[in-house]
Order: sequence, then C-alpha cells, then structure tokens
Amino acid sequence: MEKASEKVRNIGISAHIDSGKTTLTERILFYSKRIHAIHDVKGKDGVGATMDSMELEKERGITIASAATYCEWREHEINIIDTPGHVDFTIEVERALKVLDGAILVLCSVGGVQSQSITVDQQMKRYKVPCLAFINKCDRSGANPSRVIEQLKNKLGHNTVVMQIPIGLEADFEGVVDLISMKAVYFDGINGEIVRVEDIPENLLSETAEKREELIDVASMFSDELMEAALEDNVTEELIVSAVRKATISREMTPVFMGSAYKNKGIQPILDAVTNFLPSPDEVENHALDPSNNEAEVILSNDSQKPLVAYAFKIEEGQYGQLTYVRVYQGMLEKGDTIFNVRTGKKVKIGRLARMHANQMEEIGKISAGYIGALFGIDCASGDTFVSKGINFTMTSMFIPNPVISLAIIPRDSTAEVNMSKALNRFSKEDPTFKTYVSEETGDTIISGMGELHLEVYVERMRREYNAEVTTGTPTVSYRETITRLAEFNYTHKKQTGGAGQFGRIAGYMEPITEEEFVFENKITGGSIPTQFISACEKGFRKCFEKGPKMEFPVTGIKIVINDGQSHSVDSSDMAFYAAARGAFREGYAKAKPVIHEPIMKVVVETPIEYQGAVMGSLNQRRGIIVASQDEGYMCAIEVQVPLSEMFGYSTVLRSLTQGKAQFTMEFHIYKRVPVLIAEELAKKAKKD
Repeated sequence: MEKASEKVRNIGISAHIDSGKTTLTERILFYSKRIHAIHDVKGKDGVGATMDSMELEKERGITIASAATYCEWREHEINIIDTPGHVDFTIEVERALKVLDGAILVLCSVGGVQSQSITVDQQMKRYKVPCLAFINKCDRSGANPSRVIEQLKNKLGHNTVVMQIPIGLEADFEGVVDLISMKAVYFDGINGEIVRVEDIPENLLSETAEKREELIDVASMFSDELMEAALEDNVTEELIVSAVRKATISREMTPVFMGSAYKNKGIQPILDAVTNFLPSPDEVENHALDPSNNEAEVILSNDSQKPLVAYAFKIEEGQYGQLTYVRVYQGMLEKGDTIFNVRTGKKVKIGRLARMHANQMEEIGKISAGYIGALFGIDCASGDTFVSKGINFTMTSMFIPNPVISLAIIPRDSTAEVNMSKALNRFSKEDPTFKTYVSEETGDTIISGMGELHLEVYVERMRREYNAEVTTGTPTVSYRETITRLAEFNYTHKKQTGGAGQFGRIAGYMEPITEEEFVFENKITGGSIPTQFISACEKGFRKCFEKGPKMEFPVTGIKIVINDGQSHSVDSSDMAFYAAARGAFREGYAKAKPVIHEPIMKVVVETPIEYQGAVMGSLNQRRGIIVASQDEGYMCAIEVQVPLSEMFGYSTVLRSLTQGKAQFTMEFHIYKRVPVLIAEELAKKAKKD
C-alpha cells in the first residue's frame, strides 16, 4: 500500500454466469506476476482457479463468494474483487460494487447481454460505478462482437465506443487492432505473455480507419481540445485517452475491448485500459450521512491525514476468527488504533490488519484512504461503519433483496444440531440474504434464501465445514395475504373483572395499496382517542401483519386510517388500545375480501433453437407467461414470468428436455394474486397441516 492514491484502482469483475470472470482474473494475476502458473476453473488439473478457493467452487466451476486480491501493473496498484455470476449470490455482487470505484463488465461474444448482465448493470447504475466492457470468448464458434455491442447500446443503454477490432474470429482469432495506437497486437508464448506489436493487416485497413473515425467522433464530444485537433487533423494518442477517460469516469461512455481469456489473448490491453480509463479513489465522490444532522450528506475526502471513515462491506468466519473486509474512504487504519463502531457505539482496538489474496492473508501495518483491506478478530456486522473518536458519520447502507424461497432443515442427531446452529449463526451473519428462524407452528428450523442453488450450497457447506448432517424438507414459498377492497371497522374492546378494567374503541377503514407494505394514518380529531394511545393502536395493527387471519401468511399492501374512537378516563390504557386495534383489524379484514398473493419470478431460459418449442411448452405447464423470445445465433433466449411454487425441480426437467444444453436464471419480479383453484388447494393444505 505504498502507491500514491492516483496510482490506485479498485475494480470489480462482474458478469452473467459462465462469461469468464474468474478465468479473466486468473490471467490478470498471471500477467501482473502475482501468480506463477495458470490454473483452470473446475480444477481440471486438480488445482482450480486462484480466486475459487472454496472446495465447492472448484467442484462446481462456479464462484460462490466474492474474493479479493491485488496486483501491480505499469506502476499502478490494482485491487480486484471477483464476484459470482449466479443471481442466487447477488448480494456478493451488490456489496462488492458498493465499495469499488470502477468495474469490468464481461460479456460472452456468443451469449451477448444475458439476464444477469442486465442485473449487474442495474447494480452498477445504483452505485454509479463507471465500467469498461470486455467481450470475452472471441475464439468460440458463433462469436459475434458487433452484435454484442448493439445489445450493449439497445438493451443496456450504454454509449459504447469500440477501442479494438478483432483480427479474425472463432477458430481464426489471432489478436486485436488497437484503434488508439493504430497497431495490430498479437499475444505469443505458451501463455500469451509476449505482446507482439505489428502493422495492421492489409485486409483490415479500411475497417480500422472507419472505426477510428467513429472513436474520435464520439470522444471529441467530451473534449474541445480533441475536437479542434480532429478538425486540424492533428490527433494524438494522449488527447484520445484523456477524452475517453473523462467520459468513462462520468459514466457517459463505455469503452469496449475484446479477447479470449481462456486462450490468453487481449488481457494485457484491458489491464492498460484499467489504468488509463478507470478512476482512482481521488476521482470518485463518496458520501457519508451525518445522523446528528438529520442524516445530511457529507462528502468524504480521500485523505489519509483526516479523521477515519471505513466501511465493513463483507465478513467471513475463518478458522482463526472473524475476518472483516473494509474499504477505507477517509483517514487511515493503523495497527494498535482504537476506532468506534457507529452502529453499536462500542470502541474497538485493532489487533491485526491484513491484505487478502483469495484465501491467503498478508499481515500489514496500516490501510490508507482509498485502499481495501481486512481487519482480523473484530466483532461487527456486514455494513458497519468505523470512525475515529469525535466524528459520527455512517456510510449509506446497501440494497438487500428479500429472500424468496424457504427450506425446512432437520439435524440427524444432537451433535449435528449443535454444529448446525453454529453454521447457521455464521452464515446468517456473513450473508444478509440468508435468513434463518424457527417456525412457531411446526417447530422446524427454516432457512430462507435467494434460490434453490443458494440454499443447496449452504446445506452442503454445513456438511463439509461443520460436519452437520441435515436432511431438508419441502421448500416453502413466501406467500402473502392482502385485501381487495375498502372496508370499515368500528370495534370496542371491553373487559371488566373488578377494579380497573380495559376499554378502547377504534373506528376507521382499511384499503389496498400497491406501493408500500403498511401505511398507518391518524385522522383523529377532537381527542376522541388521546394522543398517548395512538402509538399503541399502530403497534396493534402492525402486529396483525405478521400473520394474516385468512391463512396465517404475512399481510402486505394495506393502508389503515383511524378517524374516530372513544376512551375511558380510568379503564383506557396502551394495552386496551393495542387489543382494540387487533380486534378492529380482524373485523375490517373479514369484510375487505382478502386474497393470497404469490411471488412471481422473472425466468430467462437460454436454449438451442431446436428445443425452443419443448421449453416453451414446459413453461406454459408451470403457469408461465412468456414475455419475450429472442433468437441469438443458434441459441434462443426466452423470458417468462412464472410463479415460484411451480419452479421447484425445474433444472432437472430442463436438462432432460434439452440434453443438458439449456440453462436458466431466475430472480424475484413481483407479487401477484393466486388463481382461485390454487388458493383453494392452499386452504385445504393449511387446514390439514
């Protein structure tokens, strides 16, 4: 951490599943001499990629937890976070992008902009992260970078500018033409480590000239100097780089690069691009909130001499204790310092500081502003802010999606039960999208998460890391209850048992709303319900939302207005009005035509065109509504909205329908009303249970 902050880059590598993020990171580490041998994802050679350090990741060939590392390139220090592509692990991407200054959006030259590419792009927009696009797998049959660039413009709304054109495609892919230096770049040696620069091949000269004109046209919109130089035909490389950098940092342009990470082609230019076009910590404006001043925004300065503001974006339980990944936005963290956790108000002494290289740790003495590092053995939660004494800022919290699927887990014996509870404590602390609770009705331990794969991975980790043998019960879906029309209530709660009794009357109405889960409005006039009892009324109504009277599902989407009531000078109390609110809710709810809502998922199936009909048929059988279908080369992407309850076990069905050639992604979309027949089945099942 010796570099000046203008020579530092904090980047993430994000993409759809199987676009080549981890393979790209492996090559970056190799060319920057951080590792000395290249290993493949899925561990074909028995080793596996550096960033996939978990056994499960090596076996399945997928990234499950984001991993941090760092390397040096051309006198710049690059901190990298490799993130998962699967939508079930979306929180890993979310928390990585929250602390990064730039990103590489990896796209497959055959698959193009896929469903998870869209989700990742939305996450980048949410945190205003500038990005470069890297079109990977240009050596695959069906590779078509120009189609991917069109999709970047049309599907994601990026103002793309092509920085390279490929020399050959598919099996003939040899290298790239750099449109800034106007040279052909080839990658020789066993692992593509020797970069050979030559003149542009004759057959590409006209296309290159045309694309360079386009590049200068787009870039000159962001630089008057470049525009003047273009008019005088005096364009220099420095002017182009400066204009593209300015536009990329402001998110008004996305430079596009090409290559094949697996075939070791095109990686060194993307590293040059990271140093040339992505921002240093000094060039990004980061905000904190001041809770003592009505949560006013405070701009942080990337200065190590100022008071400390650091954000814990991820926690991990290692064999020696808790590891907390932090990004220092202002000030400096030094070994032996005493810092304060804003959420708990507790002071913490820093014992050990480390830098991470996947699962390896390197002890260091300090973490300066603009850097990412790790604290060791500190008790805190994901999302906590650490500060110096005397300041009280908190970083804005990250967006955390709600879990959509639940599973009952039963330990095999008492030993497994102890180990299971340890595992659940750790996992729910590490992953905000993984929730666990004990069902009041059945006494079962329920785990909830973002999808089948998400829960499957955690159950497998329980067995491997904690030796907790558990069996899983049928997944349960998060149904909701709501009302369909306005209904009035006028309820009196009376209890007289000698001495002071209980009395409270509440009148008003409830109506359905779509924007929020619960709205409470007080329209009492003339003090018919004294002000001190209003909060007890709200608490009583809110309590009813936990379990609906219809089928004991959580209630959502209701506005409750109270406009009249009555109190007694002796018998009225908080408890009386709390009970009156619950009675009033049940009275109004029964009249308001309650219905059940179910989670509808946005599912995108990518399948070879010959199986399109069979796949669509299987989705229709699952009450799916097909939204769009798009042919992309020999593949077809079908977007469909399907109830979550119909999607269990679909991966097996899809594999057998398409000989294992199709894949699908699924993310929560909306809650919708359950059809009458299904609602009747649910009612019968609830009665039986």
